[in-house]
Amino acid sequence: MSQPIVTLGVRVTPRADRNEVTGIRPDGTILVRTQVAPTDGAANAAVIKLLAEALGVRKSDLTLTHGHSAREKRFAVSVLPTGALERLVKL
Repeated sequence: MSQPIVTLGVRVTPRADRNEVTGIRPDGTILVRTQVAPTDGAANAAVIKLLAEALGVRKSDLTLTHGHSAREKRFAVSVLPTGALERLVKL
């Protein structure tokens, strides 16, 4: 079963030593590190790929809605499988 659309806050660290979802802040912001430099949307694409894998959704189910050129971003998720956020918390 899927839940209705959800908005996720994400804090991105570009040019990191590895690609990973590192955790969640107390305010619910997801922390993501990517090796990709923030050039021509490459880091955004890498973050979408990481989030999709971590949540168990397709990349096309994620839409960057705010923060295209900022470290603080907002993503809309059109399909979120049951238990996806719990899986993310365990990372």
